[in-house]
Amino acid sequence: MRKLTLLIILVAAAAVVVLPQEMKMPAPKASGPQSDAQKAFEKLKTLAGTWQASLMGAPMNVTLRVTSSGNAILHEGTSSAMPDDPITMFYVEGDRLLATHYCDSGNRPRMEGKMSPDGKKIEFTLLDIVGNTKNGYMGSIVFNFIDASHHNEDGAWTFPGNKPPFPIHLEFARTK
Repeated sequence: MRKLTLLIILVAAAAVVVLPQEMKMPAPKASGPQSDAQKAFEKLKTLAGTWQASLMGAPMNVTLRVTSSGNAILHEGTSSAMPDDPITMFYVEGDRLLATHYCDSGNRPRMEGKMSPDGKKIEFTLLDIVGNTKNGYMGSIVFNFIDASHHNEDGAWTFPGNKPPFPIHLEFARTK
């Protein structure tokens, strides 16, 4: 009986040592050259931090945070000029850079981004939208990279009966 108990303890101890090693995630495989979407995504990652601009005379703060093990970027804006804190998620899907904007108007426009040949601009254009559009929706956004401490965001919001879309221009300075 002692031998059986000792054998069970040894097997259990070996399992404690071996199993965690086997449960580790495999190292990422080396991949080939980055796609244009991945290059643009990496460029957006350089904006990670906190930023400030002015929206309709009120201070606007934006936080960009790389999340989900580097697979997504969260863009969150706060301002007394907005009723809520809209967020936008940026991610690569296949060979496309995509953005989904979770709007305080109750809709979710999805956009595709393309980087300019000089790497100084990423322009997102509308693919589709889900949800209520009666209070307007964001139809595009453009990131203009100026330097490590400054970037601009230009957007176009469409409101019912308002043609052409209403443009928004924000000049951001890095605070962290």
